Order: sequence, then C-alpha cells, then structure tokens
Amino acid sequence: MRVGVIHGPNLRLLGRREPEIYGPDSLDDINRLLQGRADELGIELEIFQSNHEGELLDHIEDASARVAGFVINPGAFTHTSIALRDALVGVERPFVEVHLSNTAGRERFRRHSYLSPVAAGVVYGFGVQSYLLGLQGLVARLRA
Repeated sequence: MRVGVIHGPNLRLLGRREPEIYGPDSLDDINRLLQGRADELGIELEIFQSNHEGELLDHIEDASARVAGFVINPGAFTHTSIALRDALVGVERPFVEVHLSNTAGRERFRRHSYLSPVAAGVVYGFGVQSYLLGLQGLVARLRA
C-alpha cells in the first residue's frame, strides 16, 4: 500500500517559523518520523511539498493513480482553497487533514476548513503527532 503525504505552503519553514505555535521540528524531521511510522505499518509513502496551489492540484491528480489515500496538511489553503477541496474529492481517494496547531483555538479565520467536511478524518493540535495519528488512522481505514 502506498499513501501520499502532502505538505502545503510555508511548511518548509517549520522549525524556524513560530516554533511556539508549530513546534521545533523541521519538515525533514516530520518526514523522517512519518517514514518510520510507515515502515512500522508496512506501507510506502510518497511525500510532496509545494507553496503553489496549482502544483498541489497537479500532484493530487497525478499521485491519485499511485496512492490509496492522502495525508494532507494544506496550511493556509485550508481556509481559502475550494480548488484543493474539489481536487481531493475529484480523485476519489480518502484523505486525512492534519494540522500541527489547534486551529480551532486560533484566529477566527483559521477555524474554517474547506476540506474538513469531505475528509475521512481530521487531526489537529498535537504537533508532529497529528501527522502520525493521521497516517495511522488513514491506513486503518484503508485496510478495513
């Protein structure tokens, strides 16, 4: 089984960007932890990051032929991108939306997600564990 992991805009800044909110781990650290969990689960990962909405859309379309589902941290596109929502729905692969911070407890504009209503699940507020829990949940759903 292969799962796609998608990191949205500004996530390459992790470890430097507002560590009091997003934690000290870099994107490379997160990817290493995800790969370790994937190894434990006996699955393959396909990891992608972009700051550009169109590149994310193209990747979702292309990767959907290779993956059973997605774990996605859409970053700020969570609150703005109907196109991202439509792409994820359109490829008919289950996905889990993840966020490092507790978006429900932050600024008002961060409380709305275009993706959550159509996601298989949402995990937020647990730092790096949000990714690991999201991956584990998605794999359990795919195996059920």
